[in-house]
Amino acid sequence: MKAKKLAALLMSSVMAMSLAACGGSGSTGGAEPATAESTETTEAAADTAESTEEAPTEMKGSVEGELTVTIWDENQRPGLQQIIDEWSAESGVKATIQVVGWDDYWTLLEAGASGGEMPDVFWMHSNQAQKYMENDMLMDLTDKISGSDKIDMANYYQGIVDLYQLNGKQYAVPKDIDTIALWYNKTIFDEMGVAYPDDTWTWDDFSEAAAKLTNDDHWGYAIAPSNNQDSFYNAVYSMGGEIISDDKKASGYDKPGTIKAIQLFVDMVQAGSCPDLNTISESGADVLFESGKVAMVTQGSWMVAAFKDNEYTAENCDVAVLPKDAETGKRVSIYNGLGWAASANTKNPDAAWSLIEWLGSKEMQEKQAELGVTMSAYEGCSDLWVNCTDKFDLNGHMKMLEADLVFRPYSKYTTVWEDMQTEKLKEAWTGEKSVEDVCKEICDSMNQTLSEE
Repeated sequence: MKAKKLAALLMSSVMAMSLAACGGSGSTGGAEPATAESTETTEAAADTAESTEEAPTEMKGSVEGELTVTIWDENQRPGLQQIIDEWSAESGVKATIQVVGWDDYWTLLEAGASGGEMPDVFWMHSNQAQKYMENDMLMDLTDKISGSDKIDMANYYQGIVDLYQLNGKQYAVPKDIDTIALWYNKTIFDEMGVAYPDDTWTWDDFSEAAAKLTNDDHWGYAIAPSNNQDSFYNAVYSMGGEIISDDKKASGYDKPGTIKAIQLFVDMVQAGSCPDLNTISESGADVLFESGKVAMVTQGSWMVAAFKDNEYTAENCDVAVLPKDAETGKRVSIYNGLGWAASANTKNPDAAWSLIEWLGSKEMQEKQAELGVTMSAYEGCSDLWVNCTDKFDLNGHMKMLEADLVFRPYSKYTTVWEDMQTEKLKEAWTGEKSVEDVCKEICDSMNQTLSEE
């Protein structure tokens, strides 16, 4: 029924999926990310504007030549290019942004780290940071930060600062922060006579609403086993569970709250309130949302640019805070944050640091928010982000900064256990195994991985 109706609509759907943190979620920020919620691969690189003919403003250090800047999200490129162009005008250094899709991005960095040439300046993510720091692939920024009048680590969200530290050294300057919120289709809610979500909603209210919003034309909610940061991780911590212990030595998949949260979403899939595994594997949650085929998705702030540029979501959708758990009373957002890093072997270290310092400064963090690139890692600067578009009420995301913030679970080998986690959860999604059995298997496998770290 519903799955068959998707084909014609999705053939014409154009979507730019982003990570942030992050994510996973994608990402993710952070994005997400899902384990690594994939972005569409974009091979085109955007040329920066040539330096102005006027004499550049003198900057600290010897800054000259050209820089390559590599990111994975095309949605962020225009705003970041504008910020970087201002730096180029002052420094006299041309900096070219190259956008490379998520999977190819890490292949590119690994190839560079294995004897090739890494980009000069690039994004770093919680999934990979430990490996790159431990193997001396990133420029040590500690002394440069100490001597800077623009960068003070005390001004950034501590979880993001800590992520890019190793043995007392700082290897990246925080770029952004992301929060997860509940995106909903006002048109479908109105059609089905369901009141819009608000801050009174619990996860039970959410589940009940998803059932009411489901018919032959659309589902109430969409989630894939890979949607972790942007979906079930938030419910896990809201319900008192955890994905990994604070000391990163033990899995939290044996916790009652973790099992309870995953059971909530599996029950929704089994009840038909969410697309089945085959459908969600063919058409991701964001594609379905942008096509009017689901009434709700939980998604990261990194998706604002894509939803704003999508004609359907811009006209029909809005955003609210995440539900809270009825028992614990907790409303939790998993957050992540990218970092601006430089290659340890860059041929132009002074220019690379100058650009990172510029991007991390309060003024440019404010501009990043104002342009709608992302929320800012510099505390207090994201207030400007709320007004970057009149299409949505972004306070849904901003209010999650005031909720219980939990940094995106990670360890040295995050990708190993996250990939395993995604594969195992598919067996719960299809009903092949019980949620409790799947969680036990994930716990055992994850503990083995963590013991090897």
